Amino acid sequence: MAKRIVILTGGGDVPGLNAVIKQVTYRGVEMGSEVIGIRRGWEGLTHLNLDDAESKSRYVLPLTPLNTRTIDRTGGTFLHSSRTNPAKMKALPPHLEGESFPKTEREKDGKKFTTSDVTSAVLKNLETLGVDYVVAIGGDDTLSYAARLHSEGVKVIAIPKTMDNDVQNTEYCIGFSTAITRAESAIQRQRTTVGSHERIGIFRIFGRDAGYTALYTAYVTSIRCVIPEYKVNLERLIELLVHDKRTNPSNYALVILSEGAEWEGYQVRHYGEADAYGHQKKANVGDDLASEIKARAKEETIVSDLTYDLRSGDPDFTDKLVAATFGNMAMDAMAEGKSGVMTGITNGCYDLVEIPDPKLGPRKVDLATMYNTERYRPDYSKKRGLPIFLTRA
Repeated sequence: MAKRIVILTGGGDVPGLNAVIKQVTYRGVEMGSEVIGIRRGWEGLTHLNLDDAESKSRYVLPLTPLNTRTIDRTGGTFLHSSRTNPAKMKALPPHLEGESFPKTEREKDGKKFTTSDVTSAVLKNLETLGVDYVVAIGGDDTLSYAARLHSEGVKVIAIPKTMDNDVQNTEYCIGFSTAITRAESAIQRQRTTVGSHERIGIFRIFGRDAGYTALYTAYVTSIRCVIPEYKVNLERLIELLVHDKRTNPSNYALVILSEGAEWEGYQVRHYGEADAYGHQKKANVGDDLASEIKARAKEETIVSDLTYDLRSGDPDFTDKLVAATFGNMAMDAMAEGKSGVMTGITNGCYDLVEIPDPKLGPRKVDLATMYNTERYRPDYSKKRGLPIFLTRA
């Protein structure tokens, strides 16, 4: 069994991360291993200077049953997070300045810049710490670097988390159920306000490249949705919403938009500096749709951004169950000497799968079976025989 295990969380936080950290810690100690938490995701391994006591105190946190005993009762991540990509560092941490790393010239929005690949520094820190295994919890971006470390000979176990539920090779990612639960609750509450003012309610929800969160929320609230995988016709969408409103005894209608949703002739606007994985913030597509509805149908709207509220607070039952199970599966995989694998759910069953190839990109909604492209809403038919989450990895 591994003598020393490192665990970290990267990317956006979701409810359930702390349950994984706790399970890995408890099982690791039980199996005779030392468990170390690396704070702030991959930043912890790029910015860590083991010759500096202050740096070590900031980024290295020994984990024990005592200091993780109650963390699964809350959301967020006990180890904190960042969107650092060690293979594409725009700026080097102070202690690495002056050292030579592979560099790549890049261009984004007409601006040229240089990035450095500091993987050698990451490997050196892992070696100095005496790490036998790395447990990386994250979405497709964070796990893409986990795959890189595995290719460099580091023993890695990956655990998928994201509210978008868009990691390849698994039907479920930690955080998804809580996001849907929160979104459904918020929309049901806001029906009273939208209905009282007889308007069209527009809800913006997470989903940069994949529409699972919007689609499943629409599924359980029985309303229309627009997802990144399909560009709707704007006139048709407005026609459907106005029809919904006028045939509703309370004279209101609702629609959910993924943050990356678009319609024919429209592209989501971006702003701000791109993060380490090339992602800029997206302007609120809900505001743009509201303007179109006002101009074309003379209907008043209420726009509600449900994004960050969905990742806050404690996890629901499903995410606690899946997170705890994924954590224990990771430890079982270590005991078997496996590496380069990810915990996941396939065909409705827990399984170990390959860490996804970053070239595959995010997992997308299957339009043919999941989305009604005529009615702009979930497809409710032909679900017999499907896994509980209605899709296969």
